[in-house]
Amino acid sequence: MRRVLYLSGTRADYGLMRRTLMTLQNDDRFHLELAVTGMHLLPQYGLTMQEIVNDGFSIAGRIETPDSAGSSGQMALNIAAVIEGMTEIITRTRPDILLLLGDRGEMLAGAIAAVHQNVAVVHLHGGERSGTIDEPVRHAISKLANFHLTSTDDANRRLVRMGEPEDHVWTVGAPGLDGLREDASMTREELLSSLELDRSRPVALLVHHPVVQDANAMAQEVRSILDSLFACNCQVVAVKPNSDAGSEQVSNVLNEARSNPDLHLVTHFPRKVFVSWMSVADVMIGNSSAGIIEAATFGTPVINIGTRQNMRERNANVTDVEKPDEGLATIIRKVLATGRMPMANLYGDGTTAPRIAERLLAISLTSQSLRKSNAY
Repeated sequence: MRRVLYLSGTRADYGLMRRTLMTLQNDDRFHLELAVTGMHLLPQYGLTMQEIVNDGFSIAGRIETPDSAGSSGQMALNIAAVIEGMTEIITRTRPDILLLLGDRGEMLAGAIAAVHQNVAVVHLHGGERSGTIDEPVRHAISKLANFHLTSTDDANRRLVRMGEPEDHVWTVGAPGLDGLREDASMTREELLSSLELDRSRPVALLVHHPVVQDANAMAQEVRSILDSLFACNCQVVAVKPNSDAGSEQVSNVLNEARSNPDLHLVTHFPRKVFVSWMSVADVMIGNSSAGIIEAATFGTPVINIGTRQNMRERNANVTDVEKPDEGLATIIRKVLATGRMPMANLYGDGTTAPRIAERLLAISLTSQSLRKSNAY
């Protein structure tokens, strides 16, 4: 039996990994536990750890961070807190594998704690490119990780060029696509009724996170997005941002705009509700990776704003906008007029979880295989 520990710090990574984690949970070849930290434990982000508990997963430990990472300095301090917490959890539970997804600071902290205790690190979604602080953090995790499960062949090849051994890198697809259509179980009628929206008018799903290097510009950016959406007669369903530096500026603008009856602001949607909205929205706008990776499965048109996702591989449903200036309204009208796109997704076919499970069983965990060195 392989003992697997998964580290989760946000509603986003847990939602993407939920189907994979359930696959491991229901397979008697694995013993799965979760370490929980970050936004999951903060009331202002919905205390989403309760969703993990409700799903029946075993919690190996909770790692409290000082507070929401409202500044870049606090983000760094939170990494230190997670290193300390993960060191204790790994020492106590002795997993065979630490499973990590993506590019956030808590994942980097987990990798640091694991490699210093000779625990194999398996990294998902490595080898991709994007903007903001995520880009160097993702590649730092990849250089610490022992094994890599990538979403695309392009990401796979990039890791090999970065010096990762070719026989330690496998393309499995994006785990967030598994069960996506099944999870989007709420109809447009049900969703519109839940917020008392007008069925004759377009609906925009807004998910816009702060960009750490541009934190001071976030307020104006969100104002411009909202002004453009309202000018296009859109009803806006907005989800509050993550906890990175600049999140307060984004949230403040959204809160100030709540007086507009066309803005419907929520702190958190459960995964099934969120993907249902993504499946029926006339347009998704902002800078969430969900727009780049998941929305194409539904053919939902996406307007991607700014640099946060600027180097990720694109599906045909994405329109990129460098800055939300006065021309954004014209782009929104064009996208709405074009309508839905073909349901094709280069990030996978929705059967990633069983591939991950089989790969976790097949990898060698000998002392030799865990020794890290560049392949060049």
